[in-house]
Amino acid sequence: MEFSQKVDKQRQLDDFFGAPSPTEDNKKKSNPFMGGGLKEALNSKSRKLKTGLKLLPGILSKKERFFIFAFLTIILGSIISIPITTYHHFTKPVAARGGHITEGIVGEPRHINPLLSQTDADRDLVKLIYSGLFKYNKNGKLIPDLAKSYEVSSDELNYTIYLKDGLKWHDGTALTVDDVIFTVQTAQNTDYGSLQRINWQGVELEKANDRTIIFKLKNKYAQFFNNLTLGILPEHLWENIKPINFALSELNLKPIGSGPYKFKKLQKDKSGRIRLYEMRANPDFHNSRPFIEEVELKFYESENALVDGYNKNEVNNISLISPQNIKKVKYKQRLNIQRILMPRYFGVFFNQNQSKVFSDKNIRQALAYATDKEALIQKVLDDNGVIISSPMIGAILKSSEEVKRYQFDQELAKEILKKSGWDKAGENGILIKKDEKLTIKLTTSIWSELVDVAEELKKQWAKIGVDVQIEVLPTSDLQQIIKERNYQALLFGEILNLDPDPFSLWHSSQKRDPGLNLALYDNKSADALLEEARKTINPDERIKKYNEFQNLVIDDIPALFLYSPYYIYGQTKKIIGFENDIIATPSDRFLDIEKWYVETKRVWR
Repeated sequence: MEFSQKVDKQRQLDDFFGAPSPTEDNKKKSNPFMGGGLKEALNSKSRKLKTGLKLLPGILSKKERFFIFAFLTIILGSIISIPITTYHHFTKPVAARGGHITEGIVGEPRHINPLLSQTDADRDLVKLIYSGLFKYNKNGKLIPDLAKSYEVSSDELNYTIYLKDGLKWHDGTALTVDDVIFTVQTAQNTDYGSLQRINWQGVELEKANDRTIIFKLKNKYAQFFNNLTLGILPEHLWENIKPINFALSELNLKPIGSGPYKFKKLQKDKSGRIRLYEMRANPDFHNSRPFIEEVELKFYESENALVDGYNKNEVNNISLISPQNIKKVKYKQRLNIQRILMPRYFGVFFNQNQSKVFSDKNIRQALAYATDKEALIQKVLDDNGVIISSPMIGAILKSSEEVKRYQFDQELAKEILKKSGWDKAGENGILIKKDEKLTIKLTTSIWSELVDVAEELKKQWAKIGVDVQIEVLPTSDLQQIIKERNYQALLFGEILNLDPDPFSLWHSSQKRDPGLNLALYDNKSADALLEEARKTINPDERIKKYNEFQNLVIDDIPALFLYSPYYIYGQTKKIIGFENDIIATPSDRFLDIEKWYVETKRVWR
């Protein structure tokens, strides 16, 4: 029986592979195509092949079938993969146009206008929609934007700017020197209430032709090129709008610019607040059309709401997140968390006119020595910041390492207070002098980071016997007390340019609103150094003057300089092309947005 099964199996295999039977063998010795011809022979082979395939599962064992299937799969896969592998070998991925991103930010736009923008939401949209004559690059250097080239006169008072050819507004109208002149003159006009006015005082303009303009300065100004980053307005749309209506115009929310993105539409909620702003790529953008086709900004009332929105997949990117809130972000694996340097700092500004305590330099010194800045950055910022000791930070000018610093030393702080007559401790260890407690009021904003900093300072200063009363104010109230200089000690921040000019922050002429000398600092030697530095074009000489200025400020201690925080930017990993290591303001993260991309295509190498 077993022998018979083997014989049958052999016959089946012979039939499948076409092995001749003994009787067939004799027939094949004659012409195989006789008695039926070629067609019959082929049909016979086809029938045998079909029969064999049907019999194959029964003939082969399970193991044999597996190996044959695997072998055929490998052969088929190899055949398919060869052209794919060859294609990838001889091609490379490059940026392609298309796609969109949605970024979430805190706030709401009100004036998308280079002359009126005050909030981060306003400035973000201004950066996307408008262009200036110059802009910063990823290394913090100023480069031409709308400008093609420039010349500076030998006396460094005249700046001739040549515009690029073919510049257009989003509505297709040509952009010319007339638009530049209109923008600067509007900024200079007090009736329009522009915060940019201070940068253009004393500057005259001359039109050489439609693409050439000359800026004429009365005095040398080393940082004048910073002014040329101002976004340019279209004269043909704004020239007939009266000053009284300038801030009310619909163009402030539906602007026409020359930047990389054009306004598409906005969405408001039931209360009339803008919640979404949509833009599309500008095909006529002078630096090349952006790769990303659409950009949306989604606005949230608070950081917590922004983080919640990201966690619900409402946005791709999240901007200006505090170290505390970045911990609450889910799906961090989807983000590139950028920690970017900015020329900004936070400190405590002492108002000696409002507090007898702060008129005593020894108390200001003691507070400086009693402040553990390293611990403050670790606890409040989760190490997302750097310690600073002076009012000068920037990228283009590097300050000397010889600048004075107050190192943390609680015992020295106590000794200084003791020598000043604060040698008795009352309730809770608070120092007393002639029945007066050593109490100070520290005012700051409702921003959670600054509230935490204030609480940490209170703990640190309590250890040397100082009682700190913290006053936390909403933004509108804080702006009012700053305007009136109605505070004892103000925990606040200041922003410089990458090529810093601290004149408006520390010159005595800026002690009153709209100046920003928050410490009401008044030192004639410091004033002279600031004035001279502004006129010193040579960067090495300018650094020397600024170092002298820094040491004067640090010795006088009109303020306690604490830290410079990193700007934290959560960007989807789908975006390729973001390369900024340092920016002047948060909105400068968009400086090269036309180079970002989320879509790719393959081209031959």
